Amino acid sequence: MRVDAGLARLLGLSRTVAAALAEDGRVAVDGAVAGKSDRLVAGGWLEVELPDPERETVISGPAEVVAGLGILYEDDDIVVVDKPVGVAAHPSPGWTGPTVVGGLTALGVRVATSGAAERQGIVHRLDAGTTGVMVVAKSEQAYSELKRAFKERTVDKRYHAVVQGHPDPSRGTIDAPIDRHPRHDWRFAVVEGGRPSVTHYDTIEAFRSASLLDIRLETGRTHQIRVHFSAMRHPCVGDVTYGADPTLAKRVRLDRQWLHAHELGFAHPGDGRRVDFVSPYPADLARALELLQD
Repeated sequence: MRVDAGLARLLGLSRTVAAALAEDGRVAVDGAVAGKSDRLVAGGWLEVELPDPERETVISGPAEVVAGLGILYEDDDIVVVDKPVGVAAHPSPGWTGPTVVGGLTALGVRVATSGAAERQGIVHRLDAGTTGVMVVAKSEQAYSELKRAFKERTVDKRYHAVVQGHPDPSRGTIDAPIDRHPRHDWRFAVVEGGRPSVTHYDTIEAFRSASLLDIRLETGRTHQIRVHFSAMRHPCVGDVTYGADPTLAKRVRLDRQWLHAHELGFAHPGDGRRVDFVSPYPADLARALELLQD
């Protein structure tokens, strides 16, 4: 394995950071300085000099009204939102657009203070380009209970996706490990030795060039649905990042993936009762679906 890939795997660093350590002369194998593309061989003595940790910086975003951010339900413990496209769950490095956290703050909704400062109240996330239902914790108890529920996989997360072609079989399970792409840090891929990832799917309707799927996630990896169906050669329509046909995307007037968090069900963290929430398709996805049906 290359030095940068091996360090990323061993130390939990991004491959870019691991490569930078090697380029700075901070990596040695059997006493000799190693470059990022040198190979690690079993039995070798690996030495890595890590830089002093940087002082923690708090990433914060503005409290601003987010157009299209709807509240499906709210009580003292939770707030369930309908997230529009182009909105991130919380502030992060390099993201300058609107966030769910900032939108809720602007609406006067107080969320739990547990978790990292920029992710307070956030117990799960949707990609900025993915729409649909999200739950945010308001009380500290709700934060703990929901984090546990997501970790123990007792939350029912159902997505609808339109993928290119017709998956065979029409109903099935994709069990394939996911990790960062070996060459592109900003993408993910099915990678041997990656994190276990399981996706269940069922075809709702088949069109001439695509299929509408009902998808249940057993795990919740970053970009999991997009990666799994891309690996099956059935990428989400409009998802050019993961290999979708740009001509088809243009025909159905999509500039993002056809992927929507349609339903979310869980035991209410306050009293344990079962609660379920549904988000209807937003206008751009509904229009694309109509064009595929014609």
